[in-house]
Amino acid sequence: MRRRSALICVVVAAFVGWTVSAVARESAPRARLAVPSPASALHRLDSPSFQAPPESAQCLSTYHLTCYTPLQIRAAYGVTRMQREGNDGAGRTIAIVASFGSPTIAHDLHVFDQTWGLPDPPSIKTITPAGPLPPFDPADAQMKGWAFETTLDVEYAHLIAPRASLLVVATPVAESEGVAGFPEIERAENYVVEHGLADVISQSLGAAEQTFPSGPRLLALRGALQRAARHGVTVVASSGDSGATGYQNDGRTLFSYPVATWPATDPLVTSVGGARLHLTAAGRRTAPDTAWNDAYGATGGGVSSVFARPAFQTRVRSVVGEHRGTPDIALSAAVDGGVLVYTSYGADDMGWRVVGGTSEAAPLFAGLVALAAQRAKHRLGAINPALYRLAAAPGNGIVDVTAGDNNYAGVTGHSARPGYDLVSGLGTIDAARFVPALAKAVPATG
Repeated sequence: MRRRSALICVVVAAFVGWTVSAVARESAPRARLAVPSPASALHRLDSPSFQAPPESAQCLSTYHLTCYTPLQIRAAYGVTRMQREGNDGAGRTIAIVASFGSPTIAHDLHVFDQTWGLPDPPSIKTITPAGPLPPFDPADAQMKGWAFETTLDVEYAHLIAPRASLLVVATPVAESEGVAGFPEIERAENYVVEHGLADVISQSLGAAEQTFPSGPRLLALRGALQRAARHGVTVVASSGDSGATGYQNDGRTLFSYPVATWPATDPLVTSVGGARLHLTAAGRRTAPDTAWNDAYGATGGGVSSVFARPAFQTRVRSVVGEHRGTPDIALSAAVDGGVLVYTSYGADDMGWRVVGGTSEAAPLFAGLVALAAQRAKHRLGAINPALYRLAAAPGNGIVDVTAGDNNYAGVTGHSARPGYDLVSGLGTIDAARFVPALAKAVPATG
């Protein structure tokens, strides 16, 4: 992720591979693309970094934006008490897939844990089944961006499931647009699934379906997703950070019409969109969540041009038509309402930064899946059919999001509404209800 020296920069990578910047002011315009550097699937307030985690007042004075601590996010989703009672992910493993990984991930997570009173995970390992990584270069914008992505994903999956083991699955080629990087990702995920290394795989990455040479070329890359479903491994992915549109193959130009992002569009993947939380200092809501759409990005959502409507979306066919609709669910992702990440992989990347994007939302949801798998005492596999059944009945912890839209960069998107929509999916999560309901909804399969 390229650093900016002028004023405060918001670096936005609407999925790894796309980097944009904007001056963070109260009347900030839509972020404009700066460089096609494959940074992180997130929005990072890039200057300054804080040596101690900033309080809300500092975020307001520095950025004119709200920020939340990990403890506020944990409380907002209702997992604090669950963790105290032992539903903390123990015995489960979350795999984080990212190009290059981070050379300081274990140290950075330990600092994160010490700061917020979290336990270190039982284990955190990095594996490279798709081939050896190139040496980490702290001057390389791609590598720094992916290191930041890795750190965000690890810290926020761990926040929700602190006793789950963590496996960073690092690939040696950057994922950007189209096919680039996906053969290595598929190879690495196949290895994870075949060797039984994880219960849930989190992917904060993706490319617009239209950037692939053809539908068959995209479909040829989904072997690992099919294998994961057969082995009971849940896969989640970010829905995107460019609202109803996305970037073309040059990494600089947005499509002028609605597009959707794969692998989030794959019916075997749970697509996680973005919401804006409104919280007190204790993490209690002052208002219902709204769809994420601020000066720096908007939640991805729309219909696939490759995948037909899956059976689990039959009840919402009036919204999705004959195509797979995304997202399925929405969690915290707003930059105005961003979260805190600690990194130390480079001299210019030491300390705490405020971030947002659906790259935050996906690992949060992966953590919730790990909690449900622990409670169920087995893997949950492809959970989308269960999600839609749970949403059809009250009291299962899926909370409707009914306000906001994902219009972005002149492309008209969709509006949140009661029930399923192409902005927030089925809604957001009340973990105290959702985790036991999901655990019960997916029976063991031998």
